[in-house]
Amino acid sequence: MAEDASETPAWRQPLDTIVSARHGGQTSALLTQLKQLDTTYPNVAEISFQIAWTLDSMGRDEQALPHFERAIALGLSPNEQSNALIALAICQRNLGQTAAAAATLESGQAQFPDQAEFDAYLALLRHDQGRHTEALQLALTTLLDTSEDLGITAHQRNLRHFLNQLT
Repeated sequence: MAEDASETPAWRQPLDTIVSARHGGQTSALLTQLKQLDTTYPNVAEISFQIAWTLDSMGRDEQALPHFERAIALGLSPNEQSNALIALAICQRNLGQTAAAAATLESGQAQFPDQAEFDAYLALLRHDQGRHTEALQLALTTLLDTSEDLGITAHQRNLRHFLNQLT
């Protein structure tokens, strides 16, 4: 029998329980539980995302990477999708895959144009790539576009003038 769209999926409660227990610091045991849940309910984006997040928090970027990719491909809620894209890009960057990380962040910019965090992470990545002027331009543009600081807004015109002179 097909599950009613208004019903909570059977995997939701166990996943929420596992994620809630994560605050206790039992990450390895929780990872095992998440993998078991993934076996029981394959192809659930949220489970893949939580496996990736857990592996990432353990410093296991190489293992987290395919789980982030899978979660993104399966489709997440907009908030989780945004967070997954950033986490994937960070893993890629940590693994030296700067071109892939840039493509991931640029995809995030396109999907979430109002979320300045993609610009901030891309500015850091551009710096890592040795593209220092581009990194500074992106970071400063992001600051000028998003800041409500009175000093920044008061000097915005001059700052934009100097920004346009960067080469």
